[in-house]
Amino acid sequence: MNSSPRPIVLDVDTGIDDAWAIAYALRSSHLDVLGITTGFGNADVHTTTQNTLLMVQLLGKDTPVYAGADRPLVRGWEGPVPEYHGHNGLGDVDLPAVVRRPEPADAASFLRDVVRAHPHQITLVTVARLTNVARALLFDPELSHLIPRIVMMGGAAFVPGNITAVAEANIWGDPEAADLVFRSGIPITMVGLDVTMRARLTRADLARMNPSAIPYATLLKQATEFYIRAYESDDPSIDGWCPLHDPLAVAVAEDPSLVSTRPYPVRVETRGALTDGMTVVDARSSNPQGNTDLALTLDVERFLGTFRERVGIAQK
Repeated sequence: MNSSPRPIVLDVDTGIDDAWAIAYALRSSHLDVLGITTGFGNADVHTTTQNTLLMVQLLGKDTPVYAGADRPLVRGWEGPVPEYHGHNGLGDVDLPAVVRRPEPADAASFLRDVVRAHPHQITLVTVARLTNVARALLFDPELSHLIPRIVMMGGAAFVPGNITAVAEANIWGDPEAADLVFRSGIPITMVGLDVTMRARLTRADLARMNPSAIPYATLLKQATEFYIRAYESDDPSIDGWCPLHDPLAVAVAEDPSLVSTRPYPVRVETRGALTDGMTVVDARSSNPQGNTDLALTLDVERFLGTFRERVGIAQK
């Protein structure tokens, strides 16, 4: 791994797994988080911004936070997902007061400015709807030539979706924005449900966190218990764990060797009655190359070992 920290911008809609992703990123010595942008998704943008500020505060960092999109590019917002993230985005846990404030600039403007200031250097790590990135590209199309890579949590290539039979939540939540980003020409690593459902945080893991030593431990333990119960309720095959969707994308941005990838052409369906929001992967042998490196396998134990050490979960 490169010894100098990799500069990134983290784009979130802070619910429970986003909160873990923020902790993973901000506690990394290998990543330089230049800013965090927020948007609608797991909750409304005001709530996701407050949750993001709270996590930065609990982590004792001064990372700037920029509020962003409050709705999709061209369609209405379907609303939050309180059944998975609670009405406050963090499992309806009682939250401490937030004393930090977001920056005056909006997310799309910040993305433009920071990429222009650091051309060909900044990896965008997106674990939310792609609306902020799409807005930045619409505002300044030349950014597509200045961003070396997007590592996104989103999509489902060869596995079922989690919103519909074929659509994953971050892509389904704003398919027009997602398709614009996939067509932008920016190199993309898609960390989708093909691998994130294998990255599992368990109740046993939570029990090994020490609240007296980690300022965010009590909050995230309680919130994640809510999250685990939601997964158990929705899928009887899940027992005592939840997937670490968003932290895995951050981990892959830090260490791409955690996953094996293969390039494919990918577009997003925006007009299908049954397939809206589907990441359409052209897997024909006549199209071996593509705009997107799909994560297909995961070194589960290596990722979980790093995750536990990073966020303060004692080893077994």
